Parts: sequence; C-alpha cells; structure tokens
Amino acid sequence: MKLEFVDKEITAYGGLAILKQMLIQSGFITKLEHLPLPAQGSNRGYSPIQLFIQFMASVWCGANRFSQLDITRMDRSIQRMFSWNKMPEHKAFQRYFEKFDMATTSSVFGGLYRWFFDNLKFDNFTLDIDSSVITRYGEQEGAKKGYNKHKPGRKSQHPIIAFVSEIEMVANFWLRSGNAHTANNFKAFLEETLSFFGSKKIGLLRLDSGFYDKNIFNYLEQEDVGIDYIVAVPMYVTIQRKIASQVSWLYIKEGIEIAEFEYKAQDWVKGRRMIAVRQKIAKRPKAIGKQLSLFEDDYEFNGYRYTCYVTTLKLSAPDIWRLYRGRANCENRIKELKYDYGLDKMNQDGFNGTEACLLLMTIAYNFMSLFKQVIINEKVRNRLSTLRYKMLAIPAYIEEHSDKVIVKMALQMNRRAWIRKLWDKSSNFEFDFST
Repeated sequence: MKLEFVDKEITAYGGLAILKQMLIQSGFITKLEHLPLPAQGSNRGYSPIQLFIQFMASVWCGANRFSQLDITRMDRSIQRMFSWNKMPEHKAFQRYFEKFDMATTSSVFGGLYRWFFDNLKFDNFTLDIDSSVITRYGEQEGAKKGYNKHKPGRKSQHPIIAFVSEIEMVANFWLRSGNAHTANNFKAFLEETLSFFGSKKIGLLRLDSGFYDKNIFNYLEQEDVGIDYIVAVPMYVTIQRKIASQVSWLYIKEGIEIAEFEYKAQDWVKGRRMIAVRQKIAKRPKAIGKQLSLFEDDYEFNGYRYTCYVTTLKLSAPDIWRLYRGRANCENRIKELKYDYGLDKMNQDGFNGTEACLLLMTIAYNFMSLFKQVIINEKVRNRLSTLRYKMLAIPAYIEEHSDKVIVKMALQMNRRAWIRKLWDKSSNFEFDFST
C-alpha cells in the first residue's frame, strides 16, 4: 500500500443534494425571506437564511453539539452544492441565536409552524403534549434544580413539546426552567399551538399524568373550547381505593382486563369518566403500569399492574385504552430528538438563544419527517441515524457545466435506481398531497 492525494474535492454526504432539492421546491427559502429574522449587525455577517439551512444540514449529517456544526464547514463540496461563497464556524451560529428574544422567536418559528400546517392536508387531528427533562452541567440561564429522574439533584431545563400524531411532526416547543411543573403555562401553550393550525380542528388531546389537573379539565370542557381528551391518572390513594372497589372487569385478552367508573374528587364540581386497566404480571411481565401500593400485601391485587385514564370520549372503554396507547409514539419522537438531533446537547448561556436553536432543530425534524413520508414513502419509517448511512452518507463530488451544478455520486449499481427515484421526487416535490 502507499498513500497519494488528489485535488478533487469529495464530500461524504452527497445525499444532502436530495434534501436540498426538497427545500427549494417546498418554498422554504422563500418563506424565510419573508420572516422577521434578526438582522446581522455587520456587512461581514453571514446571511440568516444560510445560517438556518446550514444548521439544519449539519444536524442531518450528525452534528449534535455546536462544535460539530463544522462538519459542513469543512466540506467544500457541500459549499458548492448550496452555492455559498463561504461557510461560518460554529461560533457564528451561537452569536446569531443570541440575537433572538421572546417576541422574535415567537414570530419567526410561529410563522414556520403555520406555514407547515397550512400546506399539509389533514384535519380532526390528534395532538400529544408531553414534557421532557434536559440535564444541564453548567450555569446556563434557566438551568435549575427540579424533578430529574435520571440525574437527581442536577440542574436541568424542562421543555414542553406538542406533536401531531397523524403526520408525525412537532407542533410546538417551549423551553422552560428546570423547576417548572409539568403543567406550567399549559393553557397558553395549547392556545398558541392551536393557533398554528388555522381552520383545522383538533379531534383528540392526549396527555400524561403530569397534566392531571382539574384546571386543565375545566378549561378543555368549556363550551367555547370543547376539546375531547384522554389523560393518564396518577395512582393517588383515592384512585387506588376506587380501582380496588371495582368488581366488574371486562376481559380483553389473556392477562388484560378493563373496568370503567365515574370518579369525583373532593374539589371537583362534577364526576368524570375513568377507565382502569389491569394486566396480570404472570402473563405479561413487561406490562406498563403500577401496582396498588395500598394493597401490596393482598394477593388479589398485587399480581397486577394498573393504569387509569380520565376522558370525555363516549367510545367504549377498550377503544379509549387503545387510543391512548398510540401516545407511546410521542415518547419515541422525543428520544429521536435527543439521540439523533442533539436536543439535550446543544445549549448556550442565554435562555432565548438556546430556545431558538432547539426550535430550529424541530424544524429540521419536521422536514426530515416530511421527507420520510413523501419522498421515501416506505412502510418502515427509519430514524435519522439510519437514514444517514442509507441515503445521506454517499461519497460524491461536484462538477459545474455552464449554469448547472452536477452532483456525481459514487454508488453501487443496485442502489442507483432507488437514489434516482428519491432525486426525481425531491426535484418535483409539491406540498399538495394528503398525509
């Protein structure tokens, strides 16, 4: 073996060209031009639109820390692919995100969410809202001690996130201090989220037990709001006693039984419908739920794990349970945002800068979700980490002839037809489709 060098500049991420085609065809760049992006204070500053697109491209290629954003900066072929004169280092992104304040963040990213959902054909959708804990190891603004299951005592931030189940996209994202309660500012968050959908109607709201709150129930049940919901119920003592008093359990399948009852807490003005599910541990050792701690010595109860839900739906109890189980995808999307996009790793000293960065990350997530559904359009929805080596990590180099940029990919013959199909679909992408 011997070592030699060539002058031809080769990129390891030729598949980015396919995503670039979709970005152009979607009108995303045109939309950015009409948003109030913070202006650069110097003529030498990079275009805000380039910063947005380069950030998203870097995240798709694997950057999950600010220092790793240089993954695209060091790649001259990507620079030519996107027709950029030069590319910034990672500190330029940090400086730019610090230009965002609360009003600008709401205007820019609210505008992008509205643009997404205006262009997608769906209605009567299911909205999942959840919170997550992001552990912080420095003195970042908003990093405070609060509930942190995996790192007790560590400072953290506690974002709240909304997802549209049917189209697998982020609907809204608020960053919050680590000591914020799960349901903190829920009403304002929901109202802003629903404003992004225009005339589209929400059919069902699914929440975990952190949102089990009479004020939330009362708000959702108001005549001018009228949103049906399913909310997981914490296993309070009174709930455990009510479940234990049930004598009629409907058999669903082996090891699973369900019961329903009306429950009225002391500070409630009316009773609400409850659905309880119990799963026999001997038959289903991996079943979710909790045992009834009040009856841990009673053999009749300690062989089961229980879950409970409060709902306004009129459907059968088994249907309500099955509907809520679909909320598990919400947890998977949060995990993908953390593991594949760096949601829990990119942060700045300033709170507003961190929030702007993470919101742009959710836009990158939505575009990739759109790409998977419309361009790839396969039954199995691969995560970004899988798509990197299947579609993005393709060696390529750039040639220019007349006014055309030609991407030449080094790809084995049996994969060329698939990549050509993705290229053609991206080049002719239109938002006018039904999810």
